[in-house]
Amino acid sequence: MKEAAAKAGKSEVLARYAADYPVDAARGPHDQPQSMCPAFGSLRVGLRMRRTASVLSGSACCVYGLTFTSHFYGAKRSVGYVPFSSETLVTGKLFEDIRDAVHGLADPALYDSIIVTNLCVPTASGVPLQLLPKSINGVRIVGIDVPGFGVPTHAEAKDVLAGAMLAYARGEAEAGPVAAPRERSDKPTITLLGELFPADPMVIGQLLAPLGLAAGPVVPTREWRELYAALDCAAVAAIHPFYTASVREFEGAGRKVLGSAPVGRDGTAAWLDAVGEACGIAKGAVDAAKNRFLPAIAGALAAMPIRGRVTVSGYEGSELLVARLLIESGADVPYVGTACPKTRWSEPDRAWLEAKGCRVQYRASLEQDLAAIAEYGPDLAIGTTPVVQHAKAKGLPALYFTNLISARPLMGPAGAGSLATVVNGAMANRDRMVKMRGFFEGVAEGPNAGIWQGKPVDRPEFRAKFAARRIAAAKAEEAVGV
Repeated sequence: MKEAAAKAGKSEVLARYAADYPVDAARGPHDQPQSMCPAFGSLRVGLRMRRTASVLSGSACCVYGLTFTSHFYGAKRSVGYVPFSSETLVTGKLFEDIRDAVHGLADPALYDSIIVTNLCVPTASGVPLQLLPKSINGVRIVGIDVPGFGVPTHAEAKDVLAGAMLAYARGEAEAGPVAAPRERSDKPTITLLGELFPADPMVIGQLLAPLGLAAGPVVPTREWRELYAALDCAAVAAIHPFYTASVREFEGAGRKVLGSAPVGRDGTAAWLDAVGEACGIAKGAVDAAKNRFLPAIAGALAAMPIRGRVTVSGYEGSELLVARLLIESGADVPYVGTACPKTRWSEPDRAWLEAKGCRVQYRASLEQDLAAIAEYGPDLAIGTTPVVQHAKAKGLPALYFTNLISARPLMGPAGAGSLATVVNGAMANRDRMVKMRGFFEGVAEGPNAGIWQGKPVDRPEFRAKFAARRIAAAKAEEAVGV
């Protein structure tokens, strides 16, 4: 499909994605995503924005899956769909259908923007969303290609749309006056890059206040006008380090971008230093802020210790931050795997973790995450659904990263110790997990797999019979080939 897309005029888009979201061409567990469809990330970003319509163009089965997943995660918006057939795809009628759909939706009383997303097949067929009008009746039109063969993870697909919207908003701001944000601090702000737990921006704001700064908008934003406020900042904190296209827009606007985040005592100290340097804050003020917050963070970590070995893996982009917090809480974390690529904004976290003896695996595959469990024998495995399933099948406590770890504050004093309750609680359940493994031993394995009306009966003679037939068929095929 990559070759087809390149021949159809999408080579520039694919080249940009290859540079922004690099994968190792020599291997490539992410040549095809191992998690959900990447387009879910950009669809989620669009569905969370006010006065924004989302339209998908792709195979009906893909659109069904994406809308199902979106509503499973709480989306309460309709998703537009422009279906296609072989004829409309080949003749170019699909583009006309998309254009007609956008014109029909572009009501300024209802929408500020319309997001049109090409999935795999329209991208490979070269459906030219760049030819859509930039604006209809004052409603902004943003067209993006999010093919599974070009964007490795759904996390990075968030950046595809966030970067496209920032580029649009930056162009508007450079052209003339734009709408003011609903709320704006009278202090210089730090824009926060990455989807954060709702309490984290408030905690970061408390950390920044002694420096004469305030927490700015979180990107991806919830409203179009917040994009202008995000660009109009003193600096950008790349809390999630994979937003490459978004960073390109911020740097194009002349903003400095700093990596890592205020997690744990060491992380908060280093992050405040980085903010002070990026914004030209006097060292005395930074030291005063550190003296105010670091003892509280150290105290919270000491009050809620974690004792045990934990492996961490996921695709959210915050895996390294979670591993740092676990280590500062006292846990032994020998491995952290992330589906996201190595970037310069995660470099401080990688260096800190490796100095503590933790192995950091970027673009981690499911196989690598499972191998880490086998190698290190953790007391707890934090990871994606298949990692958690694998660990529990072995009687190991496990926690799903997205729902049970990301849904907690991580930053500053509020984040210190926030993981201890759920992590310690899970590790304390090991005996229970062992009993459950014993109870379900052999279920859905080997001859017991499948749906049965009665008790499954193993038939090894059948397996031997059909194995002999396969061997005979293979030999006959070889004989014909000779």
